[in-house]
Amino acid sequence: MTLANVTTPLLGFVGAAVIGRLGDAALLGAIALGAVVFDALFWSFGSLRMATAGLTAQAVGAGDTAETDRTLARALAAGGLAGLIIVLLQWPIGQAAFAVSGASPAVQAALASYFVIRILSAPFVLANYALLGSILGRGRTDLGLVIQVAINLINIALTLALVLGADLGIAGAALAALGAEAAGLVLGLFVVTRLGSRPFRVPLAEIRDGAALRRTLSVNLDVIVRTLAIIAAIVLFSALGARQGDVTLAANAVLWNLFMIGGFFLDGFATAAETLCGQAVGARDAAAFRASASLSLRWCLGFGLVVSLLALAGGGTFIDLVTTNAAVREAARATLPLAALAPVTAAAAFAYDGIFIGATWTRAMRNLMLLAFAVFAAALGIVEVMGLGNPGLWIAFLVFLGARGMSQGVAFPGLVRRTFPASA
Repeated sequence: MTLANVTTPLLGFVGAAVIGRLGDAALLGAIALGAVVFDALFWSFGSLRMATAGLTAQAVGAGDTAETDRTLARALAAGGLAGLIIVLLQWPIGQAAFAVSGASPAVQAALASYFVIRILSAPFVLANYALLGSILGRGRTDLGLVIQVAINLINIALTLALVLGADLGIAGAALAALGAEAAGLVLGLFVVTRLGSRPFRVPLAEIRDGAALRRTLSVNLDVIVRTLAIIAAIVLFSALGARQGDVTLAANAVLWNLFMIGGFFLDGFATAAETLCGQAVGARDAAAFRASASLSLRWCLGFGLVVSLLALAGGGTFIDLVTTNAAVREAARATLPLAALAPVTAAAAFAYDGIFIGATWTRAMRNLMLLAFAVFAAALGIVEVMGLGNPGLWIAFLVFLGARGMSQGVAFPGLVRRTFPASA
């Protein structure tokens, strides 16, 4: 599943790379903030993918095929409704995003052009989360790969055509993302139909089943709170960088894309853990659960180290590829060593996220994320007092990533004993 996950950040990276070739720091900063805004907005509903994957995996492990369709039907209904509400509330959402961005007038003007188009993709994005979660929960990572690659190939083609070919600038990048997500929804529905799912045939009474809805809601709310804490950390990181000027904002955008590419490689192993651990819980197989968790953790840590070394060695070339602005290149290179440490520092958190989601230990995940965010806020305060500038922001972010993995590792043994008491 690794390749499927590494394609995901390309929706932001392709736009940043193409816009970056224009040499305008304000435009690159705007698309960077646009990515943060929509990551914050859409990731708030990332529980649709994660909870759907965990619940589907447990249904598969228990041999309950009907529940897989019911889980998908509930997720699609929730995603479609939430997406429409986001579109209807775009004005207050946009005003709030611009208010907290801290960006210059030039950046905000470009961001507004991107925002009004990209927000129309909300129903497609959230429905795609539900579909991808259902597909991954069944263990069909190959089909998840096909969908994600297709979305991003379409995005690449449309971005090049609209930004460079039609000279639509940042609006072209937004239109490309919108078109790619819409195409992904069509493909995703085709895939689940071919898998034998008929979510639209699930009776409304079964979708509205009280006990099932309470469990689904509980899992989703926990994951939403956990995700909002991550988003708050990212938004705070981006806003504080923006307040240091357009060059720093653009430099952090380049480095953030470098981290995201490495991070989504790691997320492939986390996704595998969701499926394997969720199916083991559904089958009540403690040995299989422990083996899957251990394998995911080892692979994430090993791969995180490799990705960090590659980022350190090839980061300069990556920076030059993404932007032609000399000042942005210099600022990005100055902070590259710290940014390159992010994948290995985040490795344990990625692995445990997959394990916790598969086991639906979402309450523990929520609480531990809030703890890590408190540590991050304290770290930001310390580096601010020390006057460390942009390197200080990256140091605080590394502390946040490390705190996530460490706290989950401490909680893991007790959660295993609670889930499989007979094997303790």
